[in-house]
Amino acid sequence: MAPQMTASLAGFQLFRADRDMELSGKTKGGGICFYLNNGWCNNVTVILQHCSPNLESLIIHCKPFYSPQPRYTNMKKKKATRSQVADEECCALCRLSEDDPAVFGEKVTLKEHKMSVHYFCLLTSCGVYQRGEEDEGVFGFLVDDIKQEIRRSARLMCCVCKKKGASVGCFVSSCRRMVHFPCGRKRSFISQFAGLFPSYCPDHSPTQSLGGLDLSLPQSCSVCLDPIEPVLSYSVLKCPSCHASWFHRDCVQRQAHSSGLFFFRCTLCSNKESFQEEMLRMGICIPERDASWELEANAYSELLEVYMHCDALACLSNEGRSHTAKTGWFEVIRCRLCGSRGTHRKCSGLKLDTRDWACSDCTKATDGRASLVASPQGGQRRSLLSKRHLSPNHSSISCKRPSLPVGSGSTEGTLQALRPQLFPLSVDVDGDQALSAGVELVRRPDFDPTRTLSVCFKGDQLTTFPSSLKDGDTARQYFLKLLVQQIQDSVVFEGPDGSKNLALDSQALREDLYFDVGCLLALSQAHGGPPVTFFSGALYQCLFNHPPNRPLAVTHMTPDALATLLVTRIAEAESADELIEVVAASREFLELAGCERPVGGLEDREALVEDLVGFTMITRMQLPLQRFREGLQTLGVFDQVQLFPAAFSNVFCDCRLSARTLTQVFSVLFSQQEVRLSRETPVSSFWRRLLLDCEVGRSSISLQDLLRFATGAEELPAAGLLPPPSISFLHPEERGGGGGGGGGELLLLKDEGLFPQSEPGSNHLLLPVCSSYQAFKSSMEQAVSHHLHLLPTAGGGGGGHHLHLLLTAGGGGGGHHHHHLHLLPTAS
Repeated sequence: MAPQMTASLAGFQLFRADRDMELSGKTKGGGICFYLNNGWCNNVTVILQHCSPNLESLIIHCKPFYSPQPRYTNMKKKKATRSQVADEECCALCRLSEDDPAVFGEKVTLKEHKMSVHYFCLLTSCGVYQRGEEDEGVFGFLVDDIKQEIRRSARLMCCVCKKKGASVGCFVSSCRRMVHFPCGRKRSFISQFAGLFPSYCPDHSPTQSLGGLDLSLPQSCSVCLDPIEPVLSYSVLKCPSCHASWFHRDCVQRQAHSSGLFFFRCTLCSNKESFQEEMLRMGICIPERDASWELEANAYSELLEVYMHCDALACLSNEGRSHTAKTGWFEVIRCRLCGSRGTHRKCSGLKLDTRDWACSDCTKATDGRASLVASPQGGQRRSLLSKRHLSPNHSSISCKRPSLPVGSGSTEGTLQALRPQLFPLSVDVDGDQALSAGVELVRRPDFDPTRTLSVCFKGDQLTTFPSSLKDGDTARQYFLKLLVQQIQDSVVFEGPDGSKNLALDSQALREDLYFDVGCLLALSQAHGGPPVTFFSGALYQCLFNHPPNRPLAVTHMTPDALATLLVTRIAEAESADELIEVVAASREFLELAGCERPVGGLEDREALVEDLVGFTMITRMQLPLQRFREGLQTLGVFDQVQLFPAAFSNVFCDCRLSARTLTQVFSVLFSQQEVRLSRETPVSSFWRRLLLDCEVGRSSISLQDLLRFATGAEELPAAGLLPPPSISFLHPEERGGGGGGGGGELLLLKDEGLFPQSEPGSNHLLLPVCSSYQAFKSSMEQAVSHHLHLLPTAGGGGGGHHLHLLLTAGGGGGGHHHHHLHLLPTAS
């Protein structure tokens, strides 16, 4: 065989299939080869190479630079025509031609504009609204607006298919994900067909929570009856009322499309109001019309047939029982109760003017008092036409109108929007029994969560409380702080501090304490109380399904609990014999959990542990979780948390005060003058550095001390501080002033010293302008330490030395009066 270099020709490609002596059985000859001119083709693929005693073959595929195609022009025209027709059939927004009204909405083709569009693609698009009447354009979407939206979305790429034309975006302003509507359905995007018609990506989409009274989980879809895995996800939904009816998302969407607004309900419990509200929240479109069977022509024509037959024992009519006259003795009178029996007046001995008659069956059923039963035709009936002709301007389901944008869902802004604004509701607290007073409050007949709280402390122990409790706001904040602390230590929760799970307590169930505690926690957050911060991650996940669909493990169970110890022993079994022994010793617990089954080896351990954790954390706790969740529904707190679970996790789970948090809470107000601004800029960096030192313990004061000095609050409320905290600067020439007063917060301990000043009433802090960080830090530490040291003295006496406070007026710039505070220690 010739070597490759010898067989090569300049300007040609060589493709060879050398003969295999073993396969061909021949010893002479070299095989097959092709030479292809590089000027004619350089795109060549070897398709097949074969060698046998009877056949040797080499098949290659060539794509030359040009080849004669006499009919190419005609073929191109036909292809372009077919492509143009296909484009007209495809939706201009999602580029799909499918026509499935239940999934994509009605597909409307505008022939004069050579354009088709899906109704749901229009409803969920971010930049188009119904500005016309229902008979204009596409259900109120004007053609010019649709074309504008097509141009806008043509520049946006879908994060799923990576193609342009994405018109649906996540409603959370900080999220930049854009998709086509069908692509979003494939990737678990939820589009809500109500209000502003928002869409949410999987990271921000609403989720359902497992709860309810029925401990047996369903095994089939309540619509199609096919098997279903009872695990809440994008494709599996459940009824919020009975908690026993589960659906495939596609099944319940098709049911809603067929039933319409006025007949769509749970197939098991027939709940309508809460079921529709939940399905709308989870992205099910409910068309505002009658059911499809109601819209069929002459669908119930047989119901219009009137019963005309004499059922008397002996009919006296010569023309038979089916004969009826318009008036007279032989007019058929129907039973006024059932309408399915009739008689001639003559045949039943009735008077000539009788029109009120009841058959014998109805007379027996009503014990002879048939005449006392009101006519079913006498009541007022609702016209079905009123359903079909509802004004779209008053619909919250099928009408998309322009509206103001919604924020990104910060915890402070959300809770401040829920804060009550009405006249106060009085709360009397006996001593320090805040939880008892709170439970009594929510059980009062006149309890209204939309009213503000007016707290009054009473009892003999009041003398041990701070004297500032006489102030209304301070008393309310103190009450809410006590309330959250006592709720954490109540029988409703178990586990270590800062990581509490719900406890199963029979007396708390009988007294419905889980609902009361949930209601009180919601009230506390909406009224500006301290953050909860003691929920465990597992409890937060069980309540709000965040992080979504993450399995629970043994580490999430309450430490040192009996069930935890049993499950831990099973999880830590290292051999099959040890596992069998532990399972046998825990037989009663397994039987109670419904997990009593043969265990063959270690391969069964993980599944058994997973089932036991699910039973302990979820199944046996369904009733407490459900009642606690319903309590959190007060003032809509639960719905807001479920909408933004990641943002609220810091409110309910362990979250310590950090330097970053205080940096974000305090807004810095710089001066307009360039000279002062140049001095204030380094001080703002000194402030951030001091916060970091306080956080890591390199300062004699803590972050809580700084917060208390500046605002008077011991911790940041979940709803934020009002008014918002701010920072300005105290320059050397303004020594002794700068908007002070502030209860004498300015401390002059040295002749040339400059110290911070606070105004707790307005949450305003004035930082001293110092030349170095050490001077700034020393000034802040001395002022804050003396301030906190003086607080107990102001509330009541104590032994040792007294501090006499002398406030003197001092001149300041700008015509303001300022105060110097001199500390004069004296012996007792």
